[in-house]
Amino acid sequence: RPPRSTPIYSSAASDVYKRQVMSIQKTINEIEDLFSIFDDPKEKFAQLMDIAKEYEGIPEKDRTEKTKISGCASQAWVIGEKKREVYIFRCDSDALIVKGLLSLLCKVFSGHKSEEIRSIDHSKILESVGLSGSISVQRTNGFASAVNKIHKISV
Repeated sequence: RPPRSTPIYSSAASDVYKRQVMSIQKTINEIEDLFSIFDDPKEKFAQLMDIAKEYEGIPEKDRTEKTKISGCASQAWVIGEKKREVYIFRCDSDALIVKGLLSLLCKVFSGHKSEEIRSIDHSKILESVGLSGSISVQRTNGFASAVNKIHKISV
């Protein structure tokens, strides 16, 4: 098996944050392992849609302009709340592939502190799970917008 892609924390993160981020890296590695069994991008998309179907999403009442992800071609939302020292995120979309991608983000970022969340280099997440070259530019931009919104929520 080829070596894992470069860690996704930014090189500017301190050693303390690097240790904390490793728990996020571990989650990303688990997702990468799940997707690595598929060679064909179509199979990866099918897996994303299966994840989306199993993911609860958010209630209709929470799908507001405030929670909407701008820059996403589909209708998509993210909400986050701080519980003690960590944030919990929930996401949803009207498109299964987008909902699947967002559910991966929620899994990666939920349960972590603000510093950990904001130290993640979002451009590496899709690469780490093997989807960077498989989704459209529009979806890639929407994915980046979702990560930016999560970063803003966690300030």
